[in-house]
Amino acid sequence: MQLLGSMASPFVRRLRLVLAGQPYQFVALNIFESEGRSVLVKHNPARKVPVLVDGELVIFDSGVIYRYIAQKLNLKPLGWEQENSLTTINACTDSLVELLLCSRSGFDVNEDKLFFNLQHERIQATLEALEQQIKAGQFGQWDYTAISLYSLIDWILFRDLVDLKPFPVLLQFRSEHLKQPMVAETDPRLS
Repeated sequence: MQLLGSMASPFVRRLRLVLAGQPYQFVALNIFESEGRSVLVKHNPARKVPVLVDGELVIFDSGVIYRYIAQKLNLKPLGWEQENSLTTINACTDSLVELLLCSRSGFDVNEDKLFFNLQHERIQATLEALEQQIKAGQFGQWDYTAISLYSLIDWILFRDLVDLKPFPVLLQFRSEHLKQPMVAETDPRLS
């Protein structure tokens, strides 16, 4: 089983953390260079990471990959509350990725434009919701949703995308999980 993806992607990192201690090969790709891009395109027409290759089976999208891994490893399925939390985490991550790509493409993402404004609103709302969910006792187990939240928060800090000082509970959550298995080894700052 191979997991293809970039070292910095929070979507890839969450799967690497779920697979901690499992036999698999991580293939690090730089999807912005021709060699890494050609490997990605060969496996995924959506041209996004991560990609899981298990024999003849190729799966893309972190959520679908997680469902496959969970079934293969007999992990407990996600409950509806966890699914909703994951949707919130993914919405925030997607908006941040969009803004990062726009910024790297030379756009001023702080300009008063509908697309940028909607992304900023979503990011703020989802971070507020995630902060409240932690306060309400969610994310108490180191499972896929907690791992996904950790990966998001750490990626925000790594890329300096949002000032998280107004979200002390999110920052505390990150601090509490720094010693989890494979967290140090999957740190995007190592890329």
